Amino acid sequence: MQIGRQTLEAFSARLLALDRLAADVSPSRLMSEGLAGLRSLVPFDAAWWGESSGGMDGLAPRNWLSGRINLSADFAREWNRISASDRFASESMRRLDTVVCEVGYADPEPVVEAFSRRHDLYHVMAITRALAGSGLLQFVSLYRHRTSPPFEPAHRVLFEQFSAHLMQRWSARIAALVGDAGSASDAHGLVDGLGDFVYVGARLALLLRERYPQWDGTRLPADLAVAARGPRAMLKLGARRLGTQQCGDLVLLSLAPQRRAALLPPREMSVALLYADGRSHKEIARATGLAPATVRTYLRGAYLTLGVSDKVALGRALAGHGPRRRMG
Repeated sequence: MQIGRQTLEAFSARLLALDRLAADVSPSRLMSEGLAGLRSLVPFDAAWWGESSGGMDGLAPRNWLSGRINLSADFAREWNRISASDRFASESMRRLDTVVCEVGYADPEPVVEAFSRRHDLYHVMAITRALAGSGLLQFVSLYRHRTSPPFEPAHRVLFEQFSAHLMQRWSARIAALVGDAGSASDAHGLVDGLGDFVYVGARLALLLRERYPQWDGTRLPADLAVAARGPRAMLKLGARRLGTQQCGDLVLLSLAPQRRAALLPPREMSVALLYADGRSHKEIARATGLAPATVRTYLRGAYLTLGVSDKVALGRALAGHGPRRRMG
């Protein structure tokens, strides 16, 4: 497969345009204009991008922030309702840094097939990458309708390479906005004037999901969105506090630091220690006599209490709290 000189020159021009955009525009505009540039290289009918939590312990696949081209305003909310059944999305989350493609509406899960037909997602091409520091995943998906031709092998290469540059520039822009907040980026979020997420970290995502279990959107819950409109505020989320402050046209959300020495309830502590020591959910269930679902619930609680978003951070937070024995 060869990519001609004219295409390479167009690719270079799009990257130079990204450089001119990245210095001061909002992250959302950077992504939308970047993909608009990609469209001249890899034509598509619709696009979707954002952050997901498919690879995070204790939390089912979920879209947390969403940008779109030629898709309905409720697209992300609809997908969140069927996300656990979407095998294509799961495959993309499993095969990080790899372009994954699919053709056709047919799917073993009727709800997924209905979703694809409703939005005419016949040709699909997606890539998912780990979003450093956030504890979440970043993805870009391109779609063509049934009447459009399939994506070509050259399109996959151009998409893979261009999306790497675009996502890196987006991450750098987020780091510049969040970087002065004084703590890890997984404890922060950025929202626009409507309360839609522009960025969210896993620790904040977990807490919001815990406090608002029925919430399935990519916008702050209504009461928080209203409270965050002032110049600066400190909001209560159960036992935690969420600070807000203006960040240009956006609002920066920051979880207030929590004492790491806070101990977990005894049963939750034993589950967390076993998990940090390398045990699987099933092994912990057998060792403790708990149901696997209860093990997952205890782990979610431990993550929230300790303010962590992955197994490595959990182990660090539990250092010194009880014996750690390897499996024999």
